[in-house]
Order: sequence, then structure tokens, then C-alpha cells
Amino acid sequence: MAGVIPYRAMLTYPEIDPVALSIGPLKIHWYGLMYLLGFLAFWWLGRIRARRADTVASPEDIGDMLFYGMLGVVLGGRIGYILFYNLGRFLDDPLMFFRVWEGGMSFHGGLLGSIVAIWFFQRKKGWGFWRTMDFGAPLVAPGLFFGRIGNFINGELWGRVTDFPIGMVFPGAGPLPRHPSQLYEAALEGAVLFVLLWVYSSKPRPVGSVSGLFLILYGVFRFFVEFFRLPDEQIGYLAFGWLTMGHVLTLPMIVAGVALMAWARGKPQSSRTA
Repeated sequence: MAGVIPYRAMLTYPEIDPVALSIGPLKIHWYGLMYLLGFLAFWWLGRIRARRADTVASPEDIGDMLFYGMLGVVLGGRIGYILFYNLGRFLDDPLMFFRVWEGGMSFHGGLLGSIVAIWFFQRKKGWGFWRTMDFGAPLVAPGLFFGRIGNFINGELWGRVTDFPIGMVFPGAGPLPRHPSQLYEAALEGAVLFVLLWVYSSKPRPVGSVSGLFLILYGVFRFFVEFFRLPDEQIGYLAFGWLTMGHVLTLPMIVAGVALMAWARGKPQSSRTA
């Protein structure tokens, strides 16, 4: 990167073994465990939310909701990654679709997949699409947090070269310090997003407004972090020396979120969801 003269990394990348546990030929990867933690957080927090007065769901509904969501996230995330980021590799090696422990999940694909899955789920329950989405929106953020920690442990999706004190040298990324952009995303798209949505939805809000705020906040956070994150090698920058696929996929989310919140104004208040 022009103008950057990095000397040494101030922080040491921990180089955690991606395999958390080996039992004979069976290998349990940290990446998969992070997804499991995200799903468990959804279930636990969802049951807490469902115990509050006037929610659309009961605690007994959360397991079914999680099952539909898991299918949507995993299938949508993997398909989205292939279509948006790595179609060429998939055409050369179709079996890569099943090697999820190697990483390679698209948030935008997972979001689309989960929307489709929840649409089917809410039709079965008769809750209404936006009421269901508003209930589940804050529960997604912990999964984003754990997913980015999984990226960090895998030593993937590292950031651009930097002379900032927080720079790290990642294995396979050369000798220069880089932004630990996975941790930036874990903090913003995971922890901060969760707190803001949880607090906002602690009072009755117009139907669709919680979902709209989710789209806006995630979009803004992701757009910001893309300036520190190195784009996928097979795609690179799309234009101007800084525009990435992440930017392109995130802008429609922000626009849709603003439109959804504008549409929600004046709508009836949804059931208390936090």
C-alpha cells in the first residue's frame, strides 16, 4: 500500500490450530464450533426474548425457528460464497462445496438463505413475515461475532498492510503486519450490532423497523471495515483502487434498511420483542 512503511507488528497472531479436537480420523474444527456457538446463542437469547410479555414467539418455538434458520444460513452462506466470490474454483472443484471447515461463507448469501427459510417458517406459524424478522434480527448478531472469530482462528480474511500498532503478521500473508479485520468485524457486526438492536427492540417498535435498523447498521459497519479488509485474491478491487465486492453487496442493504424504516413509520407497533 503506497505511503505505508510498516516496521514490525506490535501484536502477535496467536496461530491457534484450526483443529480443536482430533478423535482418530474425526477432526473437529474451531470454525465449525464457532457456528455451533452462534446457533446456541440464538437459541438461548431467543428463549429469553420469548419469555417477555406479548412476544410473537413462545420459548417452545425457538428450536423450530433455529432449525429453519440454520438451514438457510449454512446453505445460503455457502452458495452465496461460491456465486459471489469463488465461482471459478467451484467449477474446477465442485466438492469444495462440502468442505465448509476450510472456511468460505458469505454473510449476504446466508442472509438471503435465512430470509427464505424464515418466510417458510412464519407461514407455518402464521405470525407475519416482518414480525418474525423483527423478533429474530438481534439474535443474528452473536452468530456474526463467533463467525468472525472463526475466520480469525483460521487465519483467513485478513486486512490490508498497516503500520498501525494493532497490526499482525498472518501466516500465509507475507512478512508485513496487517489489520486484524476479522476482529474489527467481530466487534462491530457482532458485539456492537447486538447491543444496539437489543436495546432498540426493548420497547414496542413499528413492524419492520427492527429489521430495517439491522440492515442499516450491519451495512454501515461492513462498508466501513471493507476499507481495512483485503479483498479476495481471485476478485481484487472492482474499481478506484478501493471498491470491493463487500462494498457492492452492502450498499443495497443500507438502501433497503432506510426504505424499510421509512415504510415502517406509522405502521402498528409490533409485539414487544426484548
